[in-house]
Amino acid sequence: MRIGFIGTGNMGSGIIKGIINSNFVSAQNINIFDLDKVKVENLAKEYGVLALSSENEVIKNSNIIILAVKPHIYPVVLEKVKNEISKDTIILTIAAGFSLERVEKIIGDDKKIIRTMPNTPAQVLEGMTAVSFNKNVNQEEKEIIFKLLNSFGKSVEIEEKLMHAYTGISGSLPAYVYMFIEALADGGVLEGMPRDKAYKIVAQTVLGSAKMLLDTKKHPGQLKDEVTSPGGTTIEAIKVLENGNFRGNIIDAVVACTEKSKKLAGEK
Repeated sequence: MRIGFIGTGNMGSGIIKGIINSNFVSAQNINIFDLDKVKVENLAKEYGVLALSSENEVIKNSNIIILAVKPHIYPVVLEKVKNEISKDTIILTIAAGFSLERVEKIIGDDKKIIRTMPNTPAQVLEGMTAVSFNKNVNQEEKEIIFKLLNSFGKSVEIEEKLMHAYTGISGSLPAYVYMFIEALADGGVLEGMPRDKAYKIVAQTVLGSAKMLLDTKKHPGQLKDEVTSPGGTTIEAIKVLENGNFRGNIIDAVVACTEKSKKLAGEK
């Protein structure tokens, strides 16, 4: 199996790093191309991946193609390479708002096309990726793609129409979490905690809380109640958060993000 990357920006390079660190395929089986020659050369030196001279060279020498360019560049790249794409080549997109149908209209509806939406924790093998397949991808190929995506985190198949909602609750979520962590650390600093220790404490607690939810499979409300003693410190803090419409603001943020994703895709 040879995996090709067209585009090596933050997400593309993060996925490359994740695939190599997980040993899904060896670096020698990864082909890359980017207009930024310095970036390509640095990745080739750091990871041992193969730097190719053009998008078409990547297509010719790879079984799975990951399009990791900006969404507005997709039509240009797809038009350029469409004649090199065979019916056996798998095209995997990672662009927000670029539907399977839009790809099919450019390269043909007889091609194997997969739409994914990863997030940045893929760089540390803890990504979350949503995936939708077009009709040409068979079950064996789906299993290969899930192994690929799971090499840098977890993945879940969803209906394509839910990709916008997924953007709101996962694709953009790391930014919300970093803001949450920063605010909590600021609170600790206000109370005298050294900032470096505050970040470490808060980040580990967020990580551990998420793991508890996944491992115990308890309802988040139940886990919250287990921390919240009658008349204690936690309920006092929760009261302040609720007075500030904490949960309502988060829901509104997800809705706003989802609607923006639809708008960028030209949907209502």
